[in-house]
Amino acid sequence: MAQYVRAIKNRIGNIEDIAQITSAMNAIAMTKVTRLKRRLAHIRPYFSELESFTRKLAGQRAKDAEPHSLMLDRGDERAAILVLNSDRGLCERSKGELNRAAEAELEAAGPSARILAGGEKARAYFARRGIEPLRSYVNVYEPPTWEAAVRIADEAMDLYRRGDIGRVKIVHMTFVSDLAQRLTVTGLLPVAVDPEPSESLVEPDLATALANTMPLYVRVKLYAAMLETKTSEDAIRRQAMRNATDNAEDLLETLRRSYNRARQQSITREIADIQGGAEALRAK
Repeated sequence: MAQYVRAIKNRIGNIEDIAQITSAMNAIAMTKVTRLKRRLAHIRPYFSELESFTRKLAGQRAKDAEPHSLMLDRGDERAAILVLNSDRGLCERSKGELNRAAEAELEAAGPSARILAGGEKARAYFARRGIEPLRSYVNVYEPPTWEAAVRIADEAMDLYRRGDIGRVKIVHMTFVSDLAQRLTVTGLLPVAVDPEPSESLVEPDLATALANTMPLYVRVKLYAAMLETKTSEDAIRRQAMRNATDNAEDLLETLRRSYNRARQQSITREIADIQGGAEALRAK
């Protein structure tokens, strides 16, 4: 019985340590989510205005004019699927959902499609399946930076301009709220915006404006997707750590009740043994 009581006490100590760790990780994730939500609050309206401006520029292009090189749909089926995933675990479902969605897009795009792996969890997932990524971006957006977005976007645009790939899709998470995140698949290249008629004056000329705007549009769109994914990841990690802490507390309550019962039984048995010994002595 004494060994059983000690075993329960040791397990209580282990669970208490785990609860402290998960509680601390919950607090860290909450801080990260708060910071990232502030960044999202800035990038979302900026990208919305940039997209509106891009539509107006596209609307001024003459119907018979050659489109900008990043808007040109060559009909090339060689797709690249850029999956934005995590470099770390403990974020429950998100990394699996992203990888499976990217794999489904890869299969649907045909045998010539390639993967651009964002995050260690994406790189490792496809490596286990014998799929060599065309590019891997590991530990480059923790947290997301504009510099990392520019690097990834510029490499994608270079691949597209050289004709190594014909189109690029992004698989990422969209942050809806602390408790809701949505898997999103969207096109990155070629740039596809609905032209919006506009009579705005463009200087020095439309071609120069498009040449400056199109790369910026691709970079900002990717940067926004990175922020959406990272915010979603930390929100999911926060929820996972909070659930783990709650489960640890529930388990501790059960173990403490079991410990108290075992202690009471042990004390009762010891008292019974003492009384039995006393009775035996008196009988002599």
